[in-house]
Amino acid sequence: MLTKAYIPYGGYYSSPFARWQGSFANDNAIVLGAETAKRWLAGKKWGPEMLDYLYLGTTVGQHYLFYGSTWAAHLMGAGHMPGVTLMQACSTSTTCIYQASIGVETGLYSQPFCLMVDRCSNGPHTVWPNVKGPGGQVESEDWVMDHFGYDPTAKGAMIQTAENVAAEAGLTREECDHLALRRYEQYMDALADDQAFQKRYMFPVEVKVSKKKTNVVAADEGVFSTTAEGLAKLKPVLPDGVHTFGAQTHPADGNAGVLVTTRDQAKELSTDPNVEIQVLSYGYHRTKKGFMAMAVVPACRMALEKAGITIDDVKAVKTHNPFASNDLYLAKEFNIDVMGFNNYGSPIVFGHPQGPTAGRCIIEGIEEVAMNGGGYLLFGGCAAGDTAGAMVLKIG
Repeated sequence: MLTKAYIPYGGYYSSPFARWQGSFANDNAIVLGAETAKRWLAGKKWGPEMLDYLYLGTTVGQHYLFYGSTWAAHLMGAGHMPGVTLMQACSTSTTCIYQASIGVETGLYSQPFCLMVDRCSNGPHTVWPNVKGPGGQVESEDWVMDHFGYDPTAKGAMIQTAENVAAEAGLTREECDHLALRRYEQYMDALADDQAFQKRYMFPVEVKVSKKKTNVVAADEGVFSTTAEGLAKLKPVLPDGVHTFGAQTHPADGNAGVLVTTRDQAKELSTDPNVEIQVLSYGYHRTKKGFMAMAVVPACRMALEKAGITIDDVKAVKTHNPFASNDLYLAKEFNIDVMGFNNYGSPIVFGHPQGPTAGRCIIEGIEEVAMNGGGYLLFGGCAAGDTAGAMVLKIG
């Protein structure tokens, strides 16, 4: 269990998530994320010189990715700051926050910053020579679509892993549709009273359209209106499957930032010094091939055990749920109400830009627990390669 790593209350943000090929489609994710973080820091009147190390989390290649973290730090106005670029598919945010927490725990860093950025839109296409190919043929890879469609270890698509779990756990089409509708209703709660919940953490993004015009994106793009009748009309993605396009997430673009620091510094920097956020533990797991959603449960159990608590002690649960089967399986294994967690939103509704997805989920969980008087937050999410990451935080 960690004892020295804290996050200031309000020491984090998430951008809105823009739909695939939407408002962020033509901007380098590293540039857009760093510029957004710079504006966010300025709004808090925090000088970038206070930061001492950068964890840049990203999964989809962008121009100058080779210089990743150091270039992002420069764009943030923190050119003094070294850093590292991390990639762990959908667990990227969880890993960045944990690594920053380990740095604070050991005294290596004082105030590391985690910046998670991604753009699934207009993903890169890698081309390289095929030395054995006739006539100068090349090999190529689409960084987004090819990865969705094929895991070289499990030999299948992402959607197939969800169907494998559903079949083994006995999950039905009706359960998936019901879950998708409930998650949409929970997301709509976050929009009530002029986005009151989201405005607790969401920071608008400025997108330069031309030299004279800048668009401000202050709300998610790509959230589809969901009804029971509409879901019932959709066909399964795979023949005889239980998941439709309404019961899974969609590619998106966005960024998120989290500051990790010591207890004293967190209290000094918090917007409310009475709200304390402690990073307690991390869990991980890799499950059998082709059953990605199953990895989340043992990862969560590890995080809970290392934090010295049980699922019954948790005030809120947030998950990365690219497919309905993720939440249905987790709820069944932990014997909890599947309709009672992921309040105020989850990736199955607001989209999945990969690198920052878990970061937004954790941030939303912090705000939910703080609103309800404090307690423990459990986050768990699957990642490519049949893996998962989980984290327990204590708020209040």
